[in-house]
Amino acid sequence: MSRKTSIKPITYMKTNAADILATVSETGETVIITHNGEGKMVIQDIHTYESMKETLAILKVVALGRRSVQEGRVKTARKAFEDIEKRRCYSSRAKLSASLT
Repeated sequence: MSRKTSIKPITYMKTNAADILATVSETGETVIITHNGEGKMVIQDIHTYESMKETLAILKVVALGRRSVQEGRVKTARKAFEDIEKRRCYSSRAKLSASLT
């Protein structure tokens, strides 16, 4: 899913802000704004931005999972489900006990 990217100097942005906004909104194109020849800003449509944030969140979860595996903080699926069931039963008993008092 490659999108087109344009690189424009800040002076172009100053004189053509409305055109940049229209292009970004209509095409999903990303615009990189430069100052003195260096990239300083990225302009992108809100859908692209939100998609990128979701992707980064997913990648963070994957990285945390990989770190847990590397550190040996893992258990079998069977053990995980047993632990969940124990917590569920304990929670049910605690609620029942609280309602009786």
